[in-house]
Amino acid sequence: MQKIAILCNYELLPERIGGMDYFFWEFDKKCKDNNIQVDWFFPNKSNHGNYSDLTIYSNTELSLENYFLSYFKNNKPEYTHIITHFLELSTPFFYKIKKLSKAKIIAVDHNPRPLNGYSFKNKVKKKLKGILFSRHTDVFVGVSEYSKNHLINDFGNHIKSKIKVIPNGVDFSKFKKKTSFIPDNKFIVACHLRKEKGIQDLIVAVNKIKKEHNFDFSIDVYGKGYYKEQLNKMIVDFSLQNIFSFKGSVSNLNEIYCNYDYLLHPSHGETFCYTVLESLICNLPVITTRKEGNVLDLVKENQNGFLFEVSKIDQLKEILLKVLNQNYNLENNSVINDNLHTFSLINMVENYFELVNKNQNL
Repeated sequence: MQKIAILCNYELLPERIGGMDYFFWEFDKKCKDNNIQVDWFFPNKSNHGNYSDLTIYSNTELSLENYFLSYFKNNKPEYTHIITHFLELSTPFFYKIKKLSKAKIIAVDHNPRPLNGYSFKNKVKKKLKGILFSRHTDVFVGVSEYSKNHLINDFGNHIKSKIKVIPNGVDFSKFKKKTSFIPDNKFIVACHLRKEKGIQDLIVAVNKIKKEHNFDFSIDVYGKGYYKEQLNKMIVDFSLQNIFSFKGSVSNLNEIYCNYDYLLHPSHGETFCYTVLESLICNLPVITTRKEGNVLDLVKENQNGFLFEVSKIDQLKEILLKVLNQNYNLENNSVINDNLHTFSLINMVENYFELVNKNQNL
C-alpha cells in the first residue's frame, strides 16, 4: 500500500468548519478508495465532522515540524510523498526531511504577504532561503496565480518550473443561495480577526458615515482572532455598538451568507480567499479591495460587487453610502457567477490526487 504524510499547521476547531476541512476529509477518502494511506499531522486532534475517519498524529509540546521530524526518526515510515499546508516554505525543515526520506516533497503556499511587501532585509532572507532550501522541494503549489507570482518573487525565478497552480475548492451543493435582493441594509464580515483583514478600515468608514447621516444598518462580524480586542475598542470608542455585532466562529456560514445584502471584505492581502468565493456562490454581492481582496478576480465592478483601493477609507465610505441610499441595486447575479465551477471541491481533490498517484511523475 502506498503511504503519504500530510503536515497541516491548521488548528482543528469544531466551531469553525471551512473549505479546507471538507478538502481534508474528501482527499483522505479519495486516497483510501485508491489504496493510499494518509498519515495526517495537525497541531491538535479532533473528532468533529469526518476527522474521526482520519489517521491523525499531533503533539502539543512541539512545533509541527519538530514533531514530524521526531516521529520520522523514531518510526522510519516509508512515505512516497510528504505534503505541507500552512507551513513556512523553503526552510531548513525541508532540507532535514530530504536527508531522512526519499519521498517527493510538495509544499503548498497559503501564506498572505504584507500589504507593502517585505522589508529589504526580509526580501534578502527569502532569496537566500530560495537558493539554499528550495531545491529540497519537488513541487510548489500555489492556490492562485497571485500565489504563484509571489512564490517566484519570494524565492527566485529558478523555482518557476516547479510551481503548479491548484485553486482551492468548495462543495457548491452545501451553499444556500440568495433569492431575495430587496435591500435590508444587513452586511456580513466573515474572516479571521487579524489586522491584515482591514476591518479597522471599515470601522473608520462607518464612523464617518454615522457622523454625517442617520442610516439604519447592521454589520455582523463572524470569526475569531487576536485583533478582536482592538476592533472592539474602536467600535466602543466610536459608539458603534448598535451597528457592529461580533458573532464568533460558526460552522454554518454556507447557510448564513444568503441572509445579507453584501459581504464586506476590506482585506489588505489574500492568497486565495474562501470568503469571497463562498459569498459569490450564494449570489451574495461582495464589496472588497480591488486586488488584495479580489485576488481571484471574481468580483466584477457593478455586476456582482464593488471594488475600492486598499486602505482607501473614503472610497469604501462612498460605496457604502450609495448602497445605503439604494443608488446601487445589483439584481440576481447568478449568471455572472457561472464561471465559479473552476473552484469546485471535486476539482481540488482530483488535482491533488494526481500529485500523489504513484503512477504520476512529478
